Amino acid sequence: MFKSELHDATRKHEKVYGFYEKLYTTIDMLAGLAFLIGSILFFWESTMYSATWLFVIGSALFVAKPASRFAREYHLAQLPLPGDDEDED
Repeated sequence: MFKSELHDATRKHEKVYGFYEKLYTTIDMLAGLAFLIGSILFFWESTMYSATWLFVIGSALFVAKPASRFAREYHLAQLPLPGDDEDED
């Protein structure tokens, strides 16, 4: 796992890698937006409860980032490589 050569070893590897990169980027964007909006909402006392929840959500998304990267690497490691299906003599 965590071998860069697995990112494009086969067409299937490329597709899996691309999916997880999109997922990672989406999580990153949502986490950033949650923190930005939460920060703005902290300017008013009436919206502090919502702001606090946005910080909790943003924090959970920041935890999801390395989790998605680990899932990607695990998924890539499980895929067969060229030559894996050949009979060994």
